[in-house]
Amino acid sequence: MSIQDKKIELIQWLSTLEDQSVIDKIMELRESEKTDWWSELSKEEKSSIQKGISDADSGNLKLHSKAKGLYEKWL
Repeated sequence: MSIQDKKIELIQWLSTLEDQSVIDKIMELRESEKTDWWSELSKEEKSSIQKGISDADSGNLKLHSKAKGLYEKWL
């Protein structure tokens, strides 16, 4: 089923929906999709990302194989 077919099926289903709680959940999902993921991050996560970008911009990079070796036990 193509994405267009899925959209049409959802539109048809939604147009017949009478359950207010389901409609509210769909609206919540729609609103959550508008949220910028950056604002959901903690200060520590933002700081870590910004440090990584700064390191990359200044050429302070590690080889993929070296990074993989460091984090191998979690992969």
